[in-house]
Amino acid sequence: MKSSGDSGAGTTGIGGLAARFGLATHVLRHWESMGLLCPARDAGGRRRYGPEDVTRVATILTLKQAGLGLDTIRSLLAATADRAARHAILRAEAERLRSTIAAARASLELVEAGLDCAYEDAGRCPGHRRLIAGRIGSPALR
Repeated sequence: MKSSGDSGAGTTGIGGLAARFGLATHVLRHWESMGLLCPARDAGGRRRYGPEDVTRVATILTLKQAGLGLDTIRSLLAATADRAARHAILRAEAERLRSTIAAARASLELVEAGLDCAYEDAGRCPGHRRLIAGRIGSPALR
């Protein structure tokens, strides 16, 4: 039997787990080297992932999708992380996300102003000029 597939006792090998989430096996090995995963080993030393590992991988992927880095995720998932430590990490991440969202909204506003512009030269568009004036603090462009 291949070590990467599913077998016995509700566990799966590295290949099966990676395939379940659309990951390369080296990603799971990297996460293990970082301390994010700690799979059991069979008698031959092959990694065996159980239901808790499946949940852990889904959690890591969800946090990565939210924009958190692996070091931050490791800190959040650490067994020693207390509530206050988790909250401090999450507050910092929330502030980073608010900043990212504000920058994305400003970018979208600029793009939409360009779409609404009838001039050949975007620099002459009232919406564009208003946004640029706000950035440099110049009432002359408004």
